[in-house]
Amino acid sequence: MLSTPKQNIQQLADRFKANTSDLINAALVGIDFGKIDFEASLKELSLLAQSAVAHPAVALTGRRFSPDAKIFIGSGKAEELRMQCEANDVELVVFKHAPARQRNLEVALNCRVVDRTSLILDIFAQRARNHEGKLQVELAQLQYLSTRLIRAWIHLERQKGGIGLRGPGETQLEAKPIAVSLANASIC
Repeated sequence: MLSTPKQNIQQLADRFKANTSDLINAALVGIDFGKIDFEASLKELSLLAQSAVAHPAVALTGRRFSPDAKIFIGSGKAEELRMQCEANDVELVVFKHAPARQRNLEVALNCRVVDRTSLILDIFAQRARNHEGKLQVELAQLQYLSTRLIRAWIHLERQKGGIGLRGPGETQLEAKPIAVSLANASIC
């Protein structure tokens, strides 16, 4: 008997609910900017987290007109989320949107922060079986990481060196993008 996609999703969700003892606790964060079907996208995020071996222990939602400049969700929501994470032993916070202020969030929440794209790439990495599949996932992860490195070392930008000399800041600034480029080249 053929089952519908909705039944398949429900069966998958039921299977993951039964095995929550070996899952890590995660917090799901969705901010409604009023542009898409918010409830469906939050349900999808929950299923993705479960697929990535995470138990959605906390779900935080909010409505904003635009992202906060410093912490994406605002300082009040960040404090609320931090308290919920501590109370539920949350190790991972998953955002529906890709927060540009990921480092600020990690400092404010005291745990690892990932977005939907990173979570999907992690699921693919877990399930890749053959060599070609693993290489494709690694390439996708490196390409995704290379876009996130642009501001990762900005605190070292202003270190000085003499003419013809490189200071430690410049070396470190160049090392990460070069390493990612070399890894990309070796895969391709």
